[in-house]
Amino acid sequence: MNARLIAMSETQDNSTEQSATEQQKPELDSKDLAIKLANMAHDRRCEQIVVLDLRGLSPITDFFVVCNGTSDRQMRTTGEEMMVECKHDGDPPYGHTGLDSASWVLIDFVNVVVHIFTPEHRAYYDLELLWGDAPRVEWQEEQA
Repeated sequence: MNARLIAMSETQDNSTEQSATEQQKPELDSKDLAIKLANMAHDRRCEQIVVLDLRGLSPITDFFVVCNGTSDRQMRTTGEEMMVECKHDGDPPYGHTGLDSASWVLIDFVNVVVHIFTPEHRAYYDLELLWGDAPRVEWQEEQA
């Protein structure tokens, strides 16, 4: 009787592991993740969105997504929603900073780093000039 219960338990454990594995979505490659994050920023009304391809230029990350927020609340909400949605999709952030001050929100997804700036802070740090050799990635779909 005990052997039967053990066998049933093992079968249930295996089916639970399989269903959990099947439910996990595959991780996006870094370019697809950068484009997804740029589109999320656009959908949340961020402005002047740029995706920089840093592959071969930086050992730290593959892509930067740089954008302007329009208010503290919008910047904070955009950052929080990016983290929640990407975690749900199997790409959790490694770390983040700036949600409290919302003058520069940084979210590190390892291969993609998102920078949400106030216009003043973006002009001051000028990442596009600093990484001027980085090609820009077309992230918006062609509109007909």
